[in-house]
Amino acid sequence: MKHISSKPARILLAAFISLVSLVLITVLVYICYVVFSYSRIEDNITLDVTDNGANDSVKTGEIYTVITQNLGFGAYTPEFTFFMDGGTESRAESADSVRKCIAAGADTAESFSPDFILFQEVDTDSTRSFHVNEREMLEAHLASMNSVFAVNYHSAYLMYPLNEPHGASNAGILTLGRYKITSAVRRSLPISTGFGKFLDLDRCYSVSRVPVEGGAELVIYNVHMSAYGGSDEIRAAQMNMLFEDMKAEYEAGNYCVCGGDFNHDFTGDSNERLNGDGAVGFEWAQPFPADMLPDCISRCTDYSGGEYNPTCRNCDIPYEEGNFTIIVDGFLVSDNVEAVSVSNIYTGFAYSDHGPVVLQFRLK
Repeated sequence: MKHISSKPARILLAAFISLVSLVLITVLVYICYVVFSYSRIEDNITLDVTDNGANDSVKTGEIYTVITQNLGFGAYTPEFTFFMDGGTESRAESADSVRKCIAAGADTAESFSPDFILFQEVDTDSTRSFHVNEREMLEAHLASMNSVFAVNYHSAYLMYPLNEPHGASNAGILTLGRYKITSAVRRSLPISTGFGKFLDLDRCYSVSRVPVEGGAELVIYNVHMSAYGGSDEIRAAQMNMLFEDMKAEYEAGNYCVCGGDFNHDFTGDSNERLNGDGAVGFEWAQPFPADMLPDCISRCTDYSGGEYNPTCRNCDIPYEEGNFTIIVDGFLVSDNVEAVSVSNIYTGFAYSDHGPVVLQFRLK
């Protein structure tokens, strides 16, 4: 029987094998790049304090205002959906849109005449936000306030989604204050050591120290806990680390105020209250572990003197009223701090997937 073969067929087969080999080699090289470029920032790193001349100490008995808001790297207009939430987009609409969203966040915070501001998801040089330096924007907008910045995201160039890669990211958490910040440190939170670490940020919280008249310190924590890539064990370890830190400061005679994005149902029941009984939740929004709190630390969840509103939306679809919302942002205080009032401010998620939370507090 005559063997059926042809030179063109052999050439096509060789070309196909070469192409597949090239693709496999490219994928392997990229995986190596992501794996070997991964690193974590060490724990207990001293942070620079940008001193803009705010040198006063705080006092006991006076009321102060602190606001926290996750700015969503300036991408989250109401129409924005995020690929890791089940949406389709990985980058902001444009650099101009990013600037407008960040400016709106700064304006909203400033409208409450805060003494302290805690921002999360502030990009400095990221593909997803068109390399707009949001930290510089915020510090320029709020130029009378001292500031502390802690990096919590420094990724390799992520090629997913393939149609619009998320790219490289550099971002962090920004603390601003109208009072003297004597020192600040970055504490590295535990995160997954497996594949999940590539989906998570380099999670951390910052600790900023403000002198109190009489010798003690007001210790301000800015936190952003794990959402993606974190197990129940990791979430519990993160909370335990923060709680023990705050407890130690309280026992040393200091005052503690902690605010930020906890990526948990902060009240424990906001899913049901906001979305109805039997509402389906999301894996990233587990109930806040209130039973883990030390006796000397409390959640600020008495909204009777303020407003009870959602602070976060899921970004699988464009936002409109009736979509899934939840409370994941808020404040913790030590027992020597009185929470005078707390309000979750409803913005219609006009410039971020999170809304601001405003706490008025008094040092006892």
